[in-house]
Amino acid sequence: MVQFARSPITAVLGPTNTGKTHLAVERMCGHSSGMMGFPLRLLAREVYDRVVAIKGPQLVALITGEEKIVPPGARYFLCTAESMPLSGGRETGIKEDFAFVALDEAQLGSDPERGHIFTDRLLRARGREETMILGSASISRVVKALVPDVEIIGRPRFSTLSYAGAKKLSRLPKRSAIVAFSAEEVYAVAEMLRRFRGGAAVVMGALSPRTRNSQVQMFLNGEVDYLVATDAIGMGLNLDVAHVAFASLRKFDGRRSRRLTVSEMAQIAGRAGRHHKDGTFGSLGGEDGDAAFTPEEIEAIEAHRFPPIEQLFWRNGTPRTDRLEHLLADLEQKPQRSELRAAPEAVDLAVLRRMADDPLVIERVKGKRQVERLWSACGLPDFQKLGADHHGRTVSRIWHFLSEGTGHIPRDWFAQNLARLDSVQGDIDTLSGRIAAARTWSYIAHRPDWLAHPAEMAERTRALEEKLSDALHAALTQRFVDRRTSVLLRDIGQNASNLPVTVEPDGSVCVDGETIGKLDGFRFSVDPATRHQDRKMLLAAAERRLGKVLRVKADELVGAADTDFALMDEAGQVPGIAWGETPVASLLAGPSLLAPEIRLDRAILSLDQDVQKQVATRLAVWVEAQKQKHLLPLVKMSESASDPEVPAVVRAVFAQLGDAGGVIARTDLDSALGHLDKDQRHLLRKAGIDIGVLDIYHPGLLKPGAARWRSALLAARIAKPCLPLPGPGLTLIPAGEKFEQMGARIAGFRGFGDQMLRIDMAERMARAAHEAIAKNEPFTHASPQIVSLGLSEPSFLQLMRLAGFRPVTPPAPPPADEAVTEAAEATGEGAEVAEGAEAETAAQAQATPATGANWAFRGRQKPRGDRPQNGRPQNGRPNQSQQPRQPREGKDGAPRRPDKDGRPPRPQSGRPTAPGSSPAPVNNAFAGLADLLGRNG
Repeated sequence: MVQFARSPITAVLGPTNTGKTHLAVERMCGHSSGMMGFPLRLLAREVYDRVVAIKGPQLVALITGEEKIVPPGARYFLCTAESMPLSGGRETGIKEDFAFVALDEAQLGSDPERGHIFTDRLLRARGREETMILGSASISRVVKALVPDVEIIGRPRFSTLSYAGAKKLSRLPKRSAIVAFSAEEVYAVAEMLRRFRGGAAVVMGALSPRTRNSQVQMFLNGEVDYLVATDAIGMGLNLDVAHVAFASLRKFDGRRSRRLTVSEMAQIAGRAGRHHKDGTFGSLGGEDGDAAFTPEEIEAIEAHRFPPIEQLFWRNGTPRTDRLEHLLADLEQKPQRSELRAAPEAVDLAVLRRMADDPLVIERVKGKRQVERLWSACGLPDFQKLGADHHGRTVSRIWHFLSEGTGHIPRDWFAQNLARLDSVQGDIDTLSGRIAAARTWSYIAHRPDWLAHPAEMAERTRALEEKLSDALHAALTQRFVDRRTSVLLRDIGQNASNLPVTVEPDGSVCVDGETIGKLDGFRFSVDPATRHQDRKMLLAAAERRLGKVLRVKADELVGAADTDFALMDEAGQVPGIAWGETPVASLLAGPSLLAPEIRLDRAILSLDQDVQKQVATRLAVWVEAQKQKHLLPLVKMSESASDPEVPAVVRAVFAQLGDAGGVIARTDLDSALGHLDKDQRHLLRKAGIDIGVLDIYHPGLLKPGAARWRSALLAARIAKPCLPLPGPGLTLIPAGEKFEQMGARIAGFRGFGDQMLRIDMAERMARAAHEAIAKNEPFTHASPQIVSLGLSEPSFLQLMRLAGFRPVTPPAPPPADEAVTEAAEATGEGAEVAEGAEAETAAQAQATPATGANWAFRGRQKPRGDRPQNGRPQNGRPNQSQQPRQPREGKDGAPRRPDKDGRPPRPQSGRPTAPGSSPAPVNNAFAGLADLLGRNG
């Protein structure tokens, strides 16, 4: 390590912003080990983070009253002045031999409350190779007197500090810190800044280090442009402050209200201007108030010339601990040098005096161990500022635990005290009080021998303090920061172009993270909770900022994947297209059902023409892709309807079916079908069209996706909202209200009484009825096919009637031997028909016997064009010149199912035919079955 000065002890003295601390950190890192003492826990933490970045966390330790991070191999220690491990001090179990030692802000030796601590470190803290004393030039004389071999090195300020006069709060420049000396005054100034400038960060000595850090970080990050603080900011915090304004120059120092000394003024004013950036200071309000500077004070601050400090406060730092009387005597000892003066009675000494009068203490404190333990307990800081009497009662309770039994504070008692503080409810003062109390328990948890499980309790107290600190930071921010106003004021300023503008997933528009309104699609609306006086400012900000955002949003839409778009087809909703959750276009009537007009949202229409064209093209491409995915059969119908190669009569069927959306009642096309020959019907079958007894449709258009698109396109054609559709996968639904029935019909359902059945299932039931007739078996609402569907008896009867079936009563069965009779009886009773059909139909159905077909297919009269012309029947009906072939017998003796070409099955060989039976119903049944099975032919 290169020698910095001729003497191993150097005092680097000078005003603020001279790089003293930075120099000391560099010097320490050049040694094999080192320790630095700071006046604030926050400062110690700040430098700890810097050294960790240089040396690594395994070599760096942090020791404060409420926090200890000491890795096993730590060689560089950053401490508060009170926690520096020195012989005779309260910190034990930590190495005391360091190559480098530094003390920051040594001029605090003149502070009545803590001065004796800094004076003791100045006199006793020495590095093996190098010692550095940092502070104001005002202590140079007393340092030279107390440390004769010290070499004093001056440091000039990097920047200029000048007086800027008095300013009103509304006229303060950005990056200003306003200093007040009471919580009430701090709150009042912060409230006014919230109204005028969007808010301010708040820094007070009563805040926890974590809360102070969060507030300072908010200022450093530019979230607010103002900082309101007590003199807590004067202790070396690195702040980007351009101007310091004093709201007052008087403070209460714990004993009396007095005017700040010039050195104290300079210490605070010196926060303005960091490194090579010049700073200014001044007062808040007029030139004749409490905050007015005298010309002499202004000159001294600007020139950094202050009255020298003649004396430092002192108390014996190495008192004897063999007996209580010796401890008290040494602590009351008077200094022998003129540069030192006896320190006022500190809280720890006041508590010790109080406890020394306790008979139990006198009885128990007999040896060195007990005296040291008592003095350690008295060192508990009064974080809550309760005073020696009240604080002494807490210390007394703790010492009683330490002096009896295992010598540990009971775990349950400690945990109960933590639990009382575990609440984030309350105002700023309440939360601050809880944090101060939590710091007390954190200090206790970091004593090495006060608890049986100190590590566990230290973690619990750390978590509690962080929780309360975060809540306090949130409360301060909520009360004193209006982020939206702050952001918009910056938006109006010179850096507006640098502010990030974002649109959240829910449409909220944020400028630099602050919500100013909502973007619904491409439309901006101001937050309805906005104050009336802020609305114009928000609209103006949106106008300035959203042009680029909308263009970017449009570009994202154009480049979006197909999966990012969705059809808007909710019941009661105008059909349209959504991009994510954002509606971007409506569907209106176009040249044809499959070619709707895509009308862009009116906000998109406010964009440039080229952007509109790109968006419209992208949406048209997506609609075309959806048609190919969900409506391909309908697209092919449309193509066939205009294909000159397709016969005109077939084109007419395609056109009518396509215009209806691919699903149409059979009665609406019977006339057109009657003009088709066999080959022309074959074209329909080849196109996948199912010609049912009730409806004509393409099965692929009954799928959920196709049903949604057909519903939306049909609604767009008539400029009506979309209808409610049945859920995916349903085959039977209640009829419901009028609009529900209309939507179900579009989705491919047909009504039967108070139920609606999907048309492909209705055709399947008609087929099952034909098969039952062919087998000469009954077909009722209790048949397995009907039961599995859930079709009610009235709905079943209506389905049968609409499908062309009529109930019949076969003649009585012929005589049979006993075995045949028993078998007939074992078949069960006949099917019942419920109410709901016409009286004659129900009566005939109920009279149907247990065996034999109970239905006959009558059907409608077919146009001659429906009949096959020659050859093998393709439509399922036998040629008039041919006699019906008898069904062939299966391997198991059961009648075979109808042939694939539609021919009816032959009856079983050897099965008796009921005498007296009329062949007409059987022939009609076969004809109906053939017509159903061959309907695509």
